[in-house]
Amino acid sequence: MTARRVPVVMIHGAFCGAWAFADWAPIFENQGFAVHVPDLRFHDCGKHPPRALGTTSLTDYADDLEKLLKTIGEPAFLIGHSMGGLLAQMLAARGKVRGIACLAPSAPYGILPSTPFEIASAQALYMAGEFWNKPLKPERWIAMTNALDRLDEAAREKVFARFVPESGLATFEIMQWALDPRRASSVDATRVDCPVLCLAGKRDRVNPPATVRGVAKRYRAKGSFEEIPGHSHWLIGEPGWEKIAGRVLEFFADAAAETRTAS
Repeated sequence: MTARRVPVVMIHGAFCGAWAFADWAPIFENQGFAVHVPDLRFHDCGKHPPRALGTTSLTDYADDLEKLLKTIGEPAFLIGHSMGGLLAQMLAARGKVRGIACLAPSAPYGILPSTPFEIASAQALYMAGEFWNKPLKPERWIAMTNALDRLDEAAREKVFARFVPESGLATFEIMQWALDPRRASSVDATRVDCPVLCLAGKRDRVNPPATVRGVAKRYRAKGSFEEIPGHSHWLIGEPGWEKIAGRVLEFFADAAAETRTAS
């Protein structure tokens, strides 16, 4: 009899696509997981997505992912990078999941920035005008210096070449949450009843360790935080990413054991 494969859903971050987890998926499949790596809405449209991307909300992304989870038919583990880490938290508050691993996650509504860089980055968005209702193109210098900075030059170029536009509205909902009347990025921590692992690279400027630590604290006993020396924001592909994937596998094994003990 073939053993049942536990589902895991990998959720990519802003300006990316399912390709971002191309190296992770085989590792988890080889460990017996049924791996699902969806593209977020309009992120499979290349460099020229429909204008509707610009007004796509975090809640739209979460709705799409919730539909996927329902088709899977049983509680899944979730892995989310950056914006995907926030979406994983939103999904955990909506329904039953086995555990979530948040890699350099964007913070939910109410988590204050911990660095001047985060505040400056949020204010700099207004240089794009009414950015909240149009697709935002990836900025090369921002990606190279703040997201892909731990990669060598050739790897940075290869990854950035695959970046795609992102929703201006979703970006607003993350980075200007205090001005969002819908509170789209809200997560009711009391409804998250699974283990939550939050990982942050020590050198990450986008979602720095102090902010990610605050995310983990939101989940009290369910949340745990780990700072990873030598790493920045691209935890899914920086040199040494294999150890990070291994840590997530350990976390999932511990979460599964905890569930068996509880039952």
